[in-house]
Amino acid sequence: MQSLIHVHFPSIIPYATAARLQESLVARFLASKPPSSLASPPPHIITAEFNPVYTSGRREVGNVSQDQQNFLRANGRADFVEAMRGGQTTFHGPGQLVTYPIIDLRAHKLTPRSYVCLLEKGLIATCAKYGIKAITTENTGVWTSQDDKIAALGVHMRRNITSHGIALNINTDLWWFDRIVACGLEGKKTTTFEKQGVKGESVESVGNAYAEEIAERLGLDVVERRSVEEVEAYLKDG
Repeated sequence: MQSLIHVHFPSIIPYATAARLQESLVARFLASKPPSSLASPPPHIITAEFNPVYTSGRREVGNVSQDQQNFLRANGRADFVEAMRGGQTTFHGPGQLVTYPIIDLRAHKLTPRSYVCLLEKGLIATCAKYGIKAITTENTGVWTSQDDKIAALGVHMRRNITSHGIALNINTDLWWFDRIVACGLEGKKTTTFEKQGVKGESVESVGNAYAEEIAERLGLDVVERRSVEEVEAYLKDG
């Protein structure tokens, strides 16, 4: 029986905390690549909710001016981080589900494009569970209309090992998005579960639903919850 290991951070955390665990898992996957005799880890998915942070994509690394970084930090209310994911500047914060699947594409016979489609279809199915009709458009991410984006997508792949992933707005304060051209898309708006009429859902419960959708699409039998401490111990002993 094949499992998807689901690691959820139970409280709101700094971006760097999830990034460190993600990087450790990616390193463990890469260390098991041939000619290594190290066993390959099972597929993992990290879900988390972050303190306010603006992140830029890899194409923007080194190109965001100090003045713009200072503006984004909002007098110390938010962090600014240069990330290696695809896509442009976006916001992560309380009320938003951030999900990082770490898998080996080859083990699941996926291409980069089919993997992105898998993430999008998982988002659409998750939204449908809560009565929200979501779609894809010519722009990246998942939308509730041609102009209203409910989830952003930005991934990174190294030797077919995935990292980064999706950000789905549950009850995020949309003021943070008003301060940027989110994902570089002029004239588009950001929406949330709450704005779509779905109130009272927690980031954790929606994260559980999304993990189930990803497991199903990967052809895995079960989602196995593990604590952050358990995964850290596995990585240390591995």
